[in-house]
Amino acid sequence: MAFPVRSCALVGRFTDARVAETVHALVPHLVSRGVQVLVSEAAPGIEAAGVTRVPEGAIGERADLVIAVGGDGTLLYAARLVARHGVPLLGVNRGRLGFLTDISPKDLAPSVDAALRGELESDERPMLAAQLRGADGSLAQSLALNDVVMQKHDTGRTLDFETRIDQRFVNTHDGDGIIVASATGSTAYALSCGGPIIEPHLEALVIAPICAHTLSDRPIVVSSRSAIEIVLLERPDTQANVSCDGMRLGALQPGDRLEVRAADERVTLLHPPGHDYYKLLRSKLHWGRGSFER
Repeated sequence: MAFPVRSCALVGRFTDARVAETVHALVPHLVSRGVQVLVSEAAPGIEAAGVTRVPEGAIGERADLVIAVGGDGTLLYAARLVARHGVPLLGVNRGRLGFLTDISPKDLAPSVDAALRGELESDERPMLAAQLRGADGSLAQSLALNDVVMQKHDTGRTLDFETRIDQRFVNTHDGDGIIVASATGSTAYALSCGGPIIEPHLEALVIAPICAHTLSDRPIVVSSRSAIEIVLLERPDTQANVSCDGMRLGALQPGDRLEVRAADERVTLLHPPGHDYYKLLRSKLHWGRGSFER
């Protein structure tokens, strides 16, 4: 992080009452520390003194620090804004589960002050790069911190599709879709599909079928250096969508190719001192209840 922190961008769904409460507490706190507060031009309900509106695409260029207020979805959205700019990201949890947004509202002020002083732990996470290549030559691409998902759309029919890893054929699948998750995203959608939990600093990817039509089609773990290709096969009423961290990338048609690999870009998350990933797992997944938990 660049010091001193001269500008801090706030990202969140400001129409949510819980998020708005936190943001309205944050703004005067940051201003009192001499920090310029940035919000997106489209952000509603933020008219306080000291707030500057900027184009959303300029947040990564203009901010020294970004604070995401909300749930993990908000932090994932903010990660795409800062990924190419090396701006650290602090998550304040006003959502439900909060694997990534680990600052609680009661710790807001001291945590923000510690971030401004450079006293929080930096945690660098790799991202995924997705490219959707149409048979017509079109190209759509995006980054994801958690996962890239291909799944059926507006139909009760399953999908037939093929996967390749490093241009080597792996399997022909019949199911509702497939997830390619980073180690960070292993505790997200892939987990509900039976995928393993991967320590977030391992250089690995998870490939997890969604509701596969055979019990032998299981999640696999591959090197993060792998290039994964997914091709949809021709079938009546075949409709599939591709999303990156829940944001739609585009439709996948038979003959199109979805390519996923580790991105060059990384995101730096900030955590309180003493951050313990396994303590986080125990808290969020309710492990160790009734045992000798410390």
